[in-house]
Amino acid sequence: MTTIPRRRRLPALVAVLLTASLTLLAAACSSNADAERDSIGTLRIGVIGSSNTLTGPIGYANQRGDLLKALKPLGVDDIEVTAFPNGPDLNQALIAGRLDVANYGDTPALVARGSGLSTRLLNFTEFNMDAGVVAKDPSIKTLKDLAGKKIGAPKGSYIDRYLRGALKAENIDAEIVHLLPADQEGPLQTGAIAGAALPGVFPSVQLQAFEAKGFHLVDSAYRNHPTLAGTSVTVSTDAFLSKFATFGSAWQKLYGESVTAVKADWNAYVDFEIANSKASPDLIRAAANPDTLAAEPFPAAAVALITGTKKFLVDNGSVASDFDLDGWFYLQK
Repeated sequence: MTTIPRRRRLPALVAVLLTASLTLLAAACSSNADAERDSIGTLRIGVIGSSNTLTGPIGYANQRGDLLKALKPLGVDDIEVTAFPNGPDLNQALIAGRLDVANYGDTPALVARGSGLSTRLLNFTEFNMDAGVVAKDPSIKTLKDLAGKKIGAPKGSYIDRYLRGALKAENIDAEIVHLLPADQEGPLQTGAIAGAALPGVFPSVQLQAFEAKGFHLVDSAYRNHPTLAGTSVTVSTDAFLSKFATFGSAWQKLYGESVTAVKADWNAYVDFEIANSKASPDLIRAAANPDTLAAEPFPAAAVALITGTKKFLVDNGSVASDFDLDGWFYLQK
């Protein structure tokens, strides 16, 4: 059985070698890729999902034509969006210099930075993000009823971090099986896993979608562990931001303006997200919450959440080397 304590027994030498190799690869790939570009040209953005589509306030700005218009003076003439199934896969692309900007959850972003990848956090894209665990067996009523059982979760994600934090907080020993949300329903139906950890965020609402199918909620960040709610972030590499020195501040300004536009026409924004999602429109509308968005790049509530997340990841060995958050944030001079 894979337990939280046992995962910390990775041999120290392997961890050191992995961190060193990531650092060297990041330095070689990112600096070489950006050194070959006289101007940005095509801005390459990585996202989590199943389609190469920008969502959130930046996606809304892109649909309205405001994104390219705002970035054109910086030498951006096209936007290329690439979707990845989870954060660790996106990290590999960022390390390899295939992306300029990454939009994803806080946990893989923290792990990448702690592994030696020279990134800067440009802004929080969302905060106070829910996650939860559902089960099929009616006898499983609380997280404690999953002790000794298998729980599916997308490892390396903010959902994984929530689950591990909740298990640790309640002193529960369970086996976490790596499964992406799209792959969890079958094993949950057959009993191959006893629980499924899922994101309950707008607009993907996978947690709510499982509940609508008859699975029942066992635990959630909102209901049981509010300090384990997640954040999503936008990061870029030091090499890219150094080469194109005006990009970081321009992006932050653009994001702030995009949030302001979204909140000014909230129903239209929700309709935009519904059009880009396969989830039930009713579930998406119910989950839509403007309070999870802020125009400023580093809202205090988001900073508090990511501070707790980093401490947890450092303490359990998921972040190889601790670092200062203030030094990671891209602060305009």
